[in-house]
Amino acid sequence: MWLEATGGLAAVGGVGFAKVRAPRAYWALVGLPAALTRFGFTYRSTMDVCGLTVQPSGLRAFMTRNVARREVQPVPPKIRRVRGTSTGLRVTLRLPAGLEPADVAAASERLRHAWGVHSVTVVETKPGFIELRMTGYDVLRRVRMPRKAVPHDLIVPVALREDGTAFERDYRKAPMALTLGANQSGKSMYQRNLIKGLAQLKVALVGVDCKRGVEQSRYAPRLSALVTTPDDASSLFGILVAEMEDRFDLLSKQGVSDIWDLSERLRPVPVVVLVDEVAELFLISSRKDEERRERIVTALIRLAQMARAVGIYLEICGQRFGSDLGKGATMLRAQLTGRVVHRVNDKQTAEMGLADVAPDAVPAASLIRMDLPGTAVAADTSGGWSKIRTPAVTQEEVVAACRDFAHLVPDLPFLDPFRPYVPAEAPKSGPSLVKPRPVTE
Repeated sequence: MWLEATGGLAAVGGVGFAKVRAPRAYWALVGLPAALTRFGFTYRSTMDVCGLTVQPSGLRAFMTRNVARREVQPVPPKIRRVRGTSTGLRVTLRLPAGLEPADVAAASERLRHAWGVHSVTVVETKPGFIELRMTGYDVLRRVRMPRKAVPHDLIVPVALREDGTAFERDYRKAPMALTLGANQSGKSMYQRNLIKGLAQLKVALVGVDCKRGVEQSRYAPRLSALVTTPDDASSLFGILVAEMEDRFDLLSKQGVSDIWDLSERLRPVPVVVLVDEVAELFLISSRKDEERRERIVTALIRLAQMARAVGIYLEICGQRFGSDLGKGATMLRAQLTGRVVHRVNDKQTAEMGLADVAPDAVPAASLIRMDLPGTAVAADTSGGWSKIRTPAVTQEEVVAACRDFAHLVPDLPFLDPFRPYVPAEAPKSGPSLVKPRPVTE
């Protein structure tokens, strides 16, 4: 008896331990079978009480009443496919006439409680079909990226969504992006994941770090250009605008409107401009800095408006980015399609990044906890948004990736004046040196 009791208690304790310390194993062994059983037995009644059923068509009602001799009942969405995953459950539904994806999304919180899962996300796969993405546990507590999430083309997986899928930074779909976040919110971790993924692609990386290069100078082996002062940044942006115009001349000569319509032999190398703290480019300390600021702002706006077609992309980061930075800030922000907002110190900052593209995401961004660094809200101009969290990556890992893929640095003569100096044997800690050069207007 004592042996049986001890064995039972050990089994219960093991299940409880796995639920906390090994949620994937607990979900596979206990959570998934329980969720499937609960879903199968309560699907019709749950859809009915949630108001997700419609009256059947006249023919179907006639056949049910006169041929099958059964009572006519409301029709829920038809289940097309049920698939379990390592993090949750995927259910494909065929919507009946009279229902739309927004109706199911509005009831997602009620569905979550009815089926006992952590979250329910509704995704429209094609007209008339939706997918319910259920997660059995909080996948953002311990971020574990999917194995298939690897950089390719101009797509970089940088974080994990709350539905268990990878959040990818796609420069073809969202060429310009803005990342906001307070100190210690995980904004730097997001940049590290982004640079680590970009380092593996055939692109030119341009760093703009006006904090004297304390963040980006470590990645010098993979950078095609690096500027650490506003004066150098002004010169760099002027050269990028000139390169943009030259690329437009090439497109006009070839009779195409996008570099991806060119043959691989003629296609210019894509350029990703990484601005670490955008406020340093806008702020001025004296009247003599106003002219430099005007040049920087004008160049940034021109690049944000037109550079997508010629393969020049902006990745702008900062703590705040609104009209309080001065003239041109709001106009530039309107051109930045992708938005990622980490924990912020005030609601106004969250509104700066999300209110104009996804107003519903502002409350979620304002409630991000301090003990979960790297958590953010990602949105775009389509109005959709999701909560994400970046995996922890050390700066040494990013530096090692930049060294391993240093051979991918393209030969771009127009960026040679800003090429960072890389010693023969770079130090393991501390920023790399930047080759001194004259400032050219």
